[in-house]
Amino acid sequence: MAQLFDYIADCLLDFMETKNLKHKKLPLGFTFSFPCKQTKLEEGVLLAWTKHFKVRGVQDTDVVSSLRKALQKHKDIDVDVFALVNDTVGTMMTCGYDDQHCEVGLIIGTGTNACYMEEMRHIDLVEGDEGRMCINTEWGAFGDDGALDDLRTEFDRELDLGSLNPGKQLFEKMISSLYLGELVRLILLKMTKEGLLFNGKVSTALLTKGKIEMKHVSAMEKYKEGLNNTKEILTELNLFPSEEDCIAVQHVCTIVSFRSANLCAAALAAILTRLRENKKLLRMRTTVGIDGGLYRTHPQYAKRLHKVVRRLVPNCDVRFLLSVSGSGKGAALVTAVAYRLAAQRKQIDAALAPFLLSLETLKEVKNKMRTELEYGLRRETQASATVKMLPTYVCGTPDGTEKGKFLALDLGGTNFRVLLVKIRSGRRRSVQMYNKIFAIPLEIMQGTGEELFDHIVQCIADFLEYMGIKGARLPLGFTFSFPCRQASIDKGTLVGWTKGFKATDCEGEDVVDMLREAIRRRNEFDLDIVAVVNDTVGTMMTCGYEDPNCEIGLIAGTGSNVCYMEDMKNIEIVEGNEGKMCINTEWGAFGDNGCIDNIRTKYDKEVDEGSLNPGKQRYEKMTSGMYLGEIVRQILIDLTKQGLLFRGQISESLRKRGIFETKFLSQIESDRLALLQVRRILQQLGLDSTCEDSIIVKEVCGAVSKRAAQLCGAGLAAIVEKKRENRGVERLQITVGVDGTLYKLHPHFSRVLQETVKELAPQCDVTFMLSEDGSGKGAALITAVAKRLHNVGQK
Repeated sequence: MAQLFDYIADCLLDFMETKNLKHKKLPLGFTFSFPCKQTKLEEGVLLAWTKHFKVRGVQDTDVVSSLRKALQKHKDIDVDVFALVNDTVGTMMTCGYDDQHCEVGLIIGTGTNACYMEEMRHIDLVEGDEGRMCINTEWGAFGDDGALDDLRTEFDRELDLGSLNPGKQLFEKMISSLYLGELVRLILLKMTKEGLLFNGKVSTALLTKGKIEMKHVSAMEKYKEGLNNTKEILTELNLFPSEEDCIAVQHVCTIVSFRSANLCAAALAAILTRLRENKKLLRMRTTVGIDGGLYRTHPQYAKRLHKVVRRLVPNCDVRFLLSVSGSGKGAALVTAVAYRLAAQRKQIDAALAPFLLSLETLKEVKNKMRTELEYGLRRETQASATVKMLPTYVCGTPDGTEKGKFLALDLGGTNFRVLLVKIRSGRRRSVQMYNKIFAIPLEIMQGTGEELFDHIVQCIADFLEYMGIKGARLPLGFTFSFPCRQASIDKGTLVGWTKGFKATDCEGEDVVDMLREAIRRRNEFDLDIVAVVNDTVGTMMTCGYEDPNCEIGLIAGTGSNVCYMEDMKNIEIVEGNEGKMCINTEWGAFGDNGCIDNIRTKYDKEVDEGSLNPGKQRYEKMTSGMYLGEIVRQILIDLTKQGLLFRGQISESLRKRGIFETKFLSQIESDRLALLQVRRILQQLGLDSTCEDSIIVKEVCGAVSKRAAQLCGAGLAAIVEKKRENRGVERLQITVGVDGTLYKLHPHFSRVLQETVKELAPQCDVTFMLSEDGSGKGAALITAVAKRLHNVGQK
C-alpha cells in the first residue's frame, strides 16, 4: 500500500520540479476513480478496487491520509490535499464551468459511473436539508443484488466468473470498454464451436482471454471501412474469415455495443427523471457532462446513447457536453471551490464568532444582572442604577374574587387598543373581552404630547360609542409599556420614551394626569383611572389569574423586559416592610453603564448608533425583536463587502435601515422552510440570492437569535435565583408568564431561552406559561385587584 502512495508522491515531486513549483504552497485535488465512502470533501475510504486494480492494504482505509503521509516524507514540497474527487464528479464540474445547467456527470470508458446533484433533504446519510450535494452513484455495482439477472446472458456470466471480482460490478461488466471486447470474444468462440463461423475452426488466439479489445470492436463497427478492418483483425487472430463471417462478426460487435448504450441510456434516464421530479417541473432543461474512451472513440456509441435517452425521457431537453480533461481540470475546479469555501468559511466564522457565548460568559452576564438588580433596589444607588427596578404599587395577584366591568387601554407600540373587560367571580369565574385596535400614525408618535393624548382620547370616545357605554363612569387600567417612575398605582411619571416614540413634553410628566387632562379637554365622558400598568406586569397578572405560582412576567417581543414580585423589605425606595410588591425591572437598560461591553459586537454598536436613542437600552438592543433584524442586516452588509454574499453587490434595499423585520428571521429560521422559500423571502426584500447565500443568511439569523435567547435566559436566571434566595428554599418552583411575538413566533427562541435558564439556575424548576393578552386582560385584572384591595382598606 505504502508503495502506491509513495510512487504517486514521487511523480508529483517530479512534476513540481519540472514546472518549477517546489517553493510554492499549493492546494491539491486528488482524482481517485474508485468507489469511496466520503464523510467530507478531503477524506475517502476505499470500498473496493475495480477495473483490474488490486493493491493490498488499501481497502477500508482513508486514501487521503495515506497520500498525505507519503507527501510529508518530502520536506521540500508544501502541498495540502483539499479535495478527493471521483472522475465522474470531475467531469460534471468541468462541464459545469462551461455550462451552468450541467448537473449530471457520466463516464463511459474503462469503467462506467454517474454522479448528479441531489437535494440535501433526500440524503439521509448527511446532516442538514439545505441546498444540494453531488452524489456519486457508483452505478457499476447495479445488479450485484440480482436485479439484472433476467438481462444477463450466459456470456455475461462466463465473463464475470473469469474476472478479478466475480459477482461484483455486474452492470459495469455489461457496459464498459474493459469488458465489451471480451464479451465479443466469448460470443465468437461459442459460434465457432457450433460451426457457425470460420468453418468451425478455433484458433489459439480466439481461446485467449483479452485478445479482442475495445479498440478492435470500435474499428470493426466503423462506417465504410468497418468490413475491411474486421477482415484484418480476424486474420491477425489466425482466423480465416469469409465475407459472411466478417458481416456476422460485425453484427455481433454492434449488438454488444448497442446493448451497452441502451443500458447506459436507461440508467441515465432514471437519474434525469429523478432530477425533474425533485424540481417539480413538467419539462426540464439540463446538461450531462460526459467523458470516457468508449463514448469518445466508438463511432456510433454517442449517437445511439443520445437517441435512446431522448426517447426514454421526452420531457427533458438534454444537452450532452463532452468534457475536456474532466479528471484533471474538474478536480482542480472542485479543489478551487473547496479552497474558496474554506477561506469563506473562515471569514464567516470570524464574523459570527462574537455571537457564540460560552457557558462562562453567560454565567458572567447572569451575575452582572444580579448586581444591577440589587443596585436598583437600594436607596443610595437607585438614582445612578441603569436597571431602574421601578416599584409598580401592584401588591397582590388575583385571588378569584374579582368581578365587574372594566376598561383597559393598551399603548405599547405602533397600535393602540381599547378594551371592555367583564370579570365574573365564583363558580362561573370567567373573563370576557371586547376590543378595538387603532393605529398610531408616525407623525403622532413623534409629534407633541398633547396631540398624542388627544388622539388616544379620540380612540376611547370611538370605542365607548361603538360599545354604547358612553355614560358609565367605569374603572380604567392603562397599560403604558414605557419606563415609568410610580409614586402610587395611579401615578406614573415617564422616565424616557423607547421603541421609536418621541412625543415632546412627556418625559418627566405624569401620564395619568396627561390622560385626565385630555379627557377634560374633550369634555364628553369621564373615567375612573385606577391603575397605570406596564405590559410586563399585565402579563404576570394574566398568568397569575390561572396559576397562583406565577410571580414573574417576561416580555420578549418588540421590546424586552421583566417584572417580578419582590419582598417589600428589599425595596428600600418604598416605605413598609410587609408583603410584596411587583417590581418593573426595566432591564432593557442593563449594560448602559458599559458592564457588558465585552460581549457587544461591532454590529451591536452600529445598530445602537443608528437608533433613536444611542447609548440607551443596550441589552434590549441585543435581545428584542425590534433590533434583531437590524443586527442581521449589518452583518449581511459586512459579509457582502467581504465578497461572501450576493456576489459582493450591496443592493439598494440592503442599505435601507429596518428592511429586515424580525418576522423574516422567524420565517427564515423555520425548520420546515426549504432553501427555495428562504430565497423567495430574500427576493421579496430585493435581495437576489443563490442557494449558498441563503444558507449563509440562515446561519446569520440563527446566530443572532440564539444569542438573544441566551442573553435573555441569563437575565431571567438572575431573577429566579433571587426569588429562590428571597424564599430561603433549596429548590424553587415558580411560573413565568410570557408574552411577545419573538417568544411566540420564533421557531427556536423559546426553547433556547428555557434551556439557558435551566443550565444557569439548576436549583429552580421554572414553568413557562404563555400569557393570553397580558396588556389588555392583565390591565383589567390589576384594576380589579386594586379596587378589591382599596375596598378592603376602606372597611
